[in-house]
Amino acid sequence: MTLFTRACAFISRASLMLAVVLLLAIVACVQWQVIGRYVFNDTPTWAEALALLLVLYMTSLGVAVGVRDAGHIGLESLVVLLPEQWRLKLEIVIHLLVATFGVLMAKAGWLWATLKWNEKKPMLGVPEGADYVPLVVAGALIVLFSVEHVVALLRGVEVEPAWN
Repeated sequence: MTLFTRACAFISRASLMLAVVLLLAIVACVQWQVIGRYVFNDTPTWAEALALLLVLYMTSLGVAVGVRDAGHIGLESLVVLLPEQWRLKLEIVIHLLVATFGVLMAKAGWLWATLKWNEKKPMLGVPEGADYVPLVVAGALIVLFSVEHVVALLRGVEVEPAWN
């Protein structure tokens, strides 16, 4: 296992663990909102806004890990019918297209984050641009993990899922 593969595996596992922590925080926010509304008759206005923001971060991390662990939707039935040399080329093209999507996602997220950074969310007091930071993070991770897949294909090895 190369240093690059170990680094990608570490980043993927850390992203997965952080996504789980964020999921637990979302559950806590929603629980607090329900308790505030029905027990104390005083709905915390920040709870729903924070839960929605955390969903963006959790989902973006999950998407990136899904790209590394090949958990995204794919039509492998056509690819496996091809001869080995064509299959390898097609898989490389697929990963390069996914990496291109990651670049575009990161670029658009950066643009929106910088455009909206000076506006504040009314319930939380954080910048509106914080909604778009997950796109930048996920896009960068998607590019990193797609490059890892291309390198692994060229070396003739498989990328081990992060959750193993």
